[in-house]
Amino acid sequence: MSAGKFWSYFYEVYEAIPRQGPGQRESTERAMRLLPPLTRSQRILDIGCGAGAQTIDIARATEAQIVAVDNHAPFVSQLAKRAGELGLAGRLAAQVGDMNDLHFPDGSFDVIWSEGAIFIIGFAKGLTSWRRLLAPGGHMVVSEFCWFRDNPPAELKELFTDGCPDVGDVEARRKAIAANGYRLLGDFVLPAVGWWDNYYVPLAGCLERFRAAHASDPEALDVAAKSQHEIDLYRKYPEYFSYVFFVMTPDEHDGSV
Repeated sequence: MSAGKFWSYFYEVYEAIPRQGPGQRESTERAMRLLPPLTRSQRILDIGCGAGAQTIDIARATEAQIVAVDNHAPFVSQLAKRAGELGLAGRLAAQVGDMNDLHFPDGSFDVIWSEGAIFIIGFAKGLTSWRRLLAPGGHMVVSEFCWFRDNPPAELKELFTDGCPDVGDVEARRKAIAANGYRLLGDFVLPAVGWWDNYYVPLAGCLERFRAAHASDPEALDVAAKSQHEIDLYRKYPEYFSYVFFVMTPDEHDGSV
């Protein structure tokens, strides 16, 4: 299967669901409460926003200005349309952007936010490369995959470490945060509802419709099977992993730029 065909099928599925990864409004709001109150003049950058389910939740939880970026233009368009429908367009700007090459001046944002997306660039690399965008006294909030048990089953390791070599447990993430010049303000686990009810249930329904629409196309069915495999593994091993929210601020004594 060509890469172009794979991504065409992939986005046919993932553009049709409200969240492109696990998440929960209550967890987004909980992370927000670990930050100092934000004013209307302050700015948040949501990196890897997807269609922006969490971006809308952020906007509802604060009066700050928000810029949301994703490299997939249809997701950005979906978010911009929804922001307009909800009357948020005046302080929520959605734009196409590459998290590896963000063209914003240093110190542009008071908060950098990224739910379930920092793995794309790498946990440590994201912490270091995005830091320049923070204004003095700024904060960073990310949610990232973590193991909760030692020696996870081979099929889980194969799924979640493919192309993501720095997968670790919560303590490894905490150490990486400190090693990269941040002070951790708090962390907590995304509950199961954020995986199952908010992500996998809608995804499973979409996959059922996708398979029916492409019943005679083995390449399309192969794409669907990969997503179904992830759902099946979560059902089988929910105690082995989750996302964890990490809320941090640059350590003023670290000396990093």
